[in-house]
Amino acid sequence: MRVYSSFEEIDKDLKILKLQTEIDKEEIKLSIDQTKESLSPVSLIGSTIGSIIQKALVLKAVSKIIGVKKVIASTKK
Repeated sequence: MRVYSSFEEIDKDLKILKLQTEIDKEEIKLSIDQTKESLSPVSLIGSTIGSIIQKALVLKAVSKIIGVKKVIASTKK
């Protein structure tokens, strides 16, 4: 617990606490806005399409690799 020696010190700390509270409120507002933006229909559709494309590319790459191994294995026989 802090011991104050003057009212000026108390006023200074109160001002600091008030500013910290305002900063915290603004951070919460920004966080809410970012959450709303990330849950918007356009954002959800975009991330879904991006995910589908990424999975399709990975599947295609894996199938090519597996296909190459099968061709190599069949030529050795």
